[in-house]
Amino acid sequence: MTTKFRPPSVPLVTVDPYFSVWSAADHLYDDHTRHWTNKIQGMVGLAIIDGMPRRFMGRVGLQESPEQPEPEALQQTDLTVAPVTTRYTFQGEGIELQVKFTTPLLLDDLELLSRPVTYVTVQVRSMDGREHHVKIYFDVTGEWCVHTPEQQVTWEHRVIDGQLNMMSMGTVEQPILQRAGDDTRIDWGYMVLAVPRTERIQTVIHSVTSRESYVGTGQLPSEDDPQKPRAVSDHIPVMAAEIDLGPVREEWISEYLMLAYDDIHAIEYFNRPLDAYWKRNGLTFHDILLQSAAQYEDIMQLCESFNRELMAESLAAGGEQYRDILALTYRQAIAAHKLVADEAGHVLFFSKENFSNGCIATVDVSYPSIPLFLRYNPELVKGMMRPIYKYAMSPDWPFDFAPHDVGTYPKANGQVYGENKLEYQMPIEECGNMLLMAAAVFKYEESTDFAREHWEPLTAWAGYLLQHGLDPENQLCTDDFAGHLAHNANLSIKAILGIAAYSYMCDQLGLEEGASYLAAARNMANEWISMADAGDHYKLTFDSANDSWSMKYNLVWDRLLELNLFPKEVAAQELEYYKQKQNRYGLPLDSRDTYTKADWLVWCASMSATQSQFEAMIAPLWDFMNETSARVPVTDWYDTISGKQMNFQNRSVVGGFFIQLLMSRSELNSR
Repeated sequence: MTTKFRPPSVPLVTVDPYFSVWSAADHLYDDHTRHWTNKIQGMVGLAIIDGMPRRFMGRVGLQESPEQPEPEALQQTDLTVAPVTTRYTFQGEGIELQVKFTTPLLLDDLELLSRPVTYVTVQVRSMDGREHHVKIYFDVTGEWCVHTPEQQVTWEHRVIDGQLNMMSMGTVEQPILQRAGDDTRIDWGYMVLAVPRTERIQTVIHSVTSRESYVGTGQLPSEDDPQKPRAVSDHIPVMAAEIDLGPVREEWISEYLMLAYDDIHAIEYFNRPLDAYWKRNGLTFHDILLQSAAQYEDIMQLCESFNRELMAESLAAGGEQYRDILALTYRQAIAAHKLVADEAGHVLFFSKENFSNGCIATVDVSYPSIPLFLRYNPELVKGMMRPIYKYAMSPDWPFDFAPHDVGTYPKANGQVYGENKLEYQMPIEECGNMLLMAAAVFKYEESTDFAREHWEPLTAWAGYLLQHGLDPENQLCTDDFAGHLAHNANLSIKAILGIAAYSYMCDQLGLEEGASYLAAARNMANEWISMADAGDHYKLTFDSANDSWSMKYNLVWDRLLELNLFPKEVAAQELEYYKQKQNRYGLPLDSRDTYTKADWLVWCASMSATQSQFEAMIAPLWDFMNETSARVPVTDWYDTISGKQMNFQNRSVVGGFFIQLLMSRSELNSR
């Protein structure tokens, strides 16, 4: 990310939908750090330089006492957001301080990916040629382990294997997996601050009140009594570490700590609790902390290497602004999921439909997100699909089309969307999504096994599209916020390509019926062109006026899967028409309103004939992120004129931004 790019919110701790804390400000010290739902989950960072306290993160006082003066802040001189790392740089009082947040979300290493650990690294050096004595104070609050501040917490302080000092904090009640919903925080399990056990690091569990006195005295207070639990709202309890870096000269001096969360059980899967993926072979939480500490240097090198590779690839594929967009949204796309294993050890990768309705494993949220996961590890796309297959094949699913979801996070016990009423279903949408996702896994994994394993529902859904897909009846699609729509031209494309995707899989499996499905899809594509034609573009619905239009984002799979059903001129004509409709912050979703969906905008841009055309189409998206007043983890639904957030934030669908990497690689492979 370039320093001229201002993220709407900066990723700090990005592990899963519960363990996810951001800085929604220009400077790390401008505001409290916040959970992605906007609620305060505080962290405070102070540098004590030659006895003078200087703030670099968060706010020392309570939110309720804004009149209380804060310690003077160091000057933030740089912010760099890379795919798995956020680095802040501060200067003042003769020193330079770098604070780096690293969550090793490396998609090719599921063991590492599933660890609920973020590293915080501090580095200090003298800038004025003089020696300075520097201590770093860092704390996290009890707000991280409660849904609301009225909940009571208790805490513990222990040494692990003589190597780590570990502080943990959690609710007294421990209602494991009981709370389901959207705008929620975890209130079970234990928030952990762990540090290497050295003489220069002291740890203590105290309160915000004691934190305020520390600023004046420079002395850590005594430990609060763990036998006296209290509500988080009562003198907010905090877990604190003081790192005495000693005399600092021109060489960098470095130390790290770990923020971690033990959620005990992660997901309820058809009424049985499942644990996080890292637990499946019997490792304990203490084992994970010890491994994370022992592997710190190696993991940092892996992360730096990955940052460089993705930044270079995205720059080559889409230019500087595209590189910035992917650097900012990589962690968001992954951390809106939870990685677990089922009883057989199979990967399950559950999305949460954040600030939408809280659904878990939503098919039309998985579908836009998959480009990122196809690029790095298709096993995770399979992990999104397995819960849907399981539910669809159970007696609890009454319909002959694919489900929309399997519950409300973290309870994956069966669909909840629209109270399962037929009029609120998305029959064409979800059947098409599942078939296209299956074919994409087929292609990018270069294996027939997964499709063969689930051939019965795939065949049923292909048959459904064959019967109902060309001219969809009045129904919802993934853009359900826009309401029901009959004769939806873009939804028809999804059905046609879904049928062709099934034909493609038939061919790979050596099944003769593939030919008839392909022939049907070709005939439907020809009919589509006639039905949707509006002269210089294609209509929103088959029965709408010629001045109606929509993003035909589903067309992208015709190219990626090399189905070649639609003439190339269709996409070219659409993209040319879109130029006339682009507003300050991008292309609207369709002719009905001025709002857009950012994932679909990038999908359309990826069909560009040239990189310059792609860059011109995504430049307004970069401008939106850089200028919007919505200081939240990237929203995918916003107004293209005002830049106003409509709803949605921190959703996994930003994985769809990575589609240009797939397009670039497919073009390289075809040369």
